Amino acid sequence: MHQTVDAALGINLLHANQEGADHNQAHFNEWGVTCFNVMSSPGAGKTVLLEKTLAALSPDVNLAVIEGDMTTELDADRLRAYDVPVVAINTGRSCHLDAKMVAGGIHQLEHCTNPRELDLVLVENVGNLVCPAEFEVGEHAKVALLSVTEGEDKPLKYPVMFQAADCLLVTKIDLVPYLNIDIEQIVQNVRQLNPHATILPVSAQTGTGLAEWFEWVRQQVAQPSRTAVGSH
Repeated sequence: MHQTVDAALGINLLHANQEGADHNQAHFNEWGVTCFNVMSSPGAGKTVLLEKTLAALSPDVNLAVIEGDMTTELDADRLRAYDVPVVAINTGRSCHLDAKMVAGGIHQLEHCTNPRELDLVLVENVGNLVCPAEFEVGEHAKVALLSVTEGEDKPLKYPVMFQAADCLLVTKIDLVPYLNIDIEQIVQNVRQLNPHATILPVSAQTGTGLAEWFEWVRQQVAQPSRTAVGSH
């Protein structure tokens, strides 16, 4: 059966993006830098998680952020307050970062810091449950967030991101008493798709679960081999 033109274009686009992602990862590997691709729907708590992470880890882990948003630098400005290098990428109408955009961010990063002195680059992707998971950017690990306010069914309805995640943070768990939500059901739904992901329930407001997240981050940064955590 012949592929449709749209399917062929999609395959070619993903193939070209993968080549760019491999090139980006080669840069990170050369510098000895770990890279995370942080993904979620809008409002799941990516930026506040990064704020907590920068505050807790920047004293002894050299961090930088590549911040993706469709418009504005509002989130980038929030992260700059932690005195770490932050590069903002506005994607316009694009609903995700791709390898080429992140390559541009890497180039900007080289102008504001010595990348060989970094331990970790956090790429905050555009808020979207679909597109970011399809386009690798050179990361060593994919980190997904799912807010309890989004419901238990989202992993099953939007499986690609949850299949690909190396670590899933179930966020805003302080709101569980006010919602008809079952965290264990979320975990079970994710496990159907991805039995190996680390799953961490967290609350940025109360601090619950953040110590476990910080420890996971430290473990990834400490790995001597800069190769992909998962097989994506």
